[in-house]
Amino acid sequence: MRLARKASVKKYFCVSTDKAANPVNMMGASKRIMEMFLMRESLSQNISMARFANVAFSDGSLLHGFNQRFAKRQPFSAPNDVRRYFVTPQESGELCLLSGLLGENRDIFFPKLNKKLHFITFSEIAARFLREHNYEPYECETENEARDRAEELIAKKHWPCYFFKSDTTGEKDFEEFFTDKEALDLKRFETVGIIRNQPDFDETKLDEFMGGIEALRQNGTWTKDDIVKLYFGLLPEFAHKETGKYLDQRM
Repeated sequence: MRLARKASVKKYFCVSTDKAANPVNMMGASKRIMEMFLMRESLSQNISMARFANVAFSDGSLLHGFNQRFAKRQPFSAPNDVRRYFVTPQESGELCLLSGLLGENRDIFFPKLNKKLHFITFSEIAARFLREHNYEPYECETENEARDRAEELIAKKHWPCYFFKSDTTGEKDFEEFFTDKEALDLKRFETVGIIRNQPDFDETKLDEFMGGIEALRQNGTWTKDDIVKLYFGLLPEFAHKETGKYLDQRM
């Protein structure tokens, strides 16, 4: 925003995330807080944003991991109770362009769900991925079984998979693009919805948050709990649940 002001830009666009709606993890909460700060900035700068979901097979995603595991002939591991909505790289770029070019001040664009665009579990994607590559998924009871039988099963055109109930930190059962407190425009575009924001923010709390962050930076050390406490100051409804387990720690 400082650079935007210095350059006297006509419009500021920023990518948010569907995880900012009723956030349950640190990433979603940080994006929600970003949106709150941008509401204050919108009083003097034209701003629009986009909330979209997981970009399919993007670097670092679980689906990207499927590609890597398949190339290395390694077992697949995925939760079977977490549903996600995916967009292609092209769709995510188009949504950003739409918001940047056509979004009015404080608008947040998001993709509408329809018959072609729906939630799907990671385990279902894994099974489809394998069948597309002419392998039949073989569900193992444990991670160790999947590892131990990998060579044997793959030789028979069966791919070892370990599907599990999610117990990792910050995972929602499903994703959502907006909350029931946000005003929506669902008529302007056929496949894109718009959240029409008012500049609602608590200036004192925003300043306290920035003061807390700056104090941690000056101190030179902090813990995750220190950050979470600051988040709760701005987001008392933040449904963060720490389990000590993370998806990238799985097989």
